Amino acid sequence: MAQPIQLHFWPTPNGHKITIALEELGLPYEVHPVNIGKGDQFKPDFLQLSPNNRMPAIVDPEGPDGQPISIFESGAILQYLARKSGQLYGSDERTRIEVDQWLFWQMAGLGPMSGQANHFRNYAPAVTSDQRHIAYGAIRYSNEVHRLYGVLNKRLEGREYLAGDYSIADIANWPWVSPWKGMGIDIDEFPNIAAWYARIEAREAVKRALAKGEEVKRGANLGDSGADAEAQRRILFGQRAR
Repeated sequence: MAQPIQLHFWPTPNGHKITIALEELGLPYEVHPVNIGKGDQFKPDFLQLSPNNRMPAIVDPEGPDGQPISIFESGAILQYLARKSGQLYGSDERTRIEVDQWLFWQMAGLGPMSGQANHFRNYAPAVTSDQRHIAYGAIRYSNEVHRLYGVLNKRLEGREYLAGDYSIADIANWPWVSPWKGMGIDIDEFPNIAAWYARIEAREAVKRALAKGEEVKRGANLGDSGADAEAQRRILFGQRAR
């Protein structure tokens, strides 16, 4: 019996990518929660796996040479899992290039820009009183996210999925479309994205992955007082070189 992959995880868009992939691929795994609101990402043991102090990270006890391997960065993890299983990555090099293009498009564009838009629209007012910079940041990143939705919507014209069959490209992008309301996006403006989103949301593996995220949150001791929220903001938004 295969040894389970150890997934160091918190239920964010990047975390959901990996639980979705593992569920879709049918690979055994066990979750090790990394509570980013409490600073678990800075613990020495985790930094040995992910020197950028970001989750997710995995440890596969049965790596390519039969020895354990640890991997950080969600895009690299998706590629590894797809290669390991021979699934969700296309059967020829031309298709794999298509998958990679849309995987990296998410990693370099949709993810970071959505994260910044979410920060300036929903968190910055609680962190700083500089309303001029908050407004500029919110407008700048919201506009860029809107542009990226336009690119994604055009790509999905006449297509069910981003790169041929359902693949890690779709798995990478889907969780970052999920919080569209917080981005100020009217999803009705992008009907191809809306149809693609619903198609993936209905998959049983996706439902199981999201349920796993909810289970992790329920098991965490998440404070909801003002002091707890302020402490979490300092951890999440006050990071400098260590």
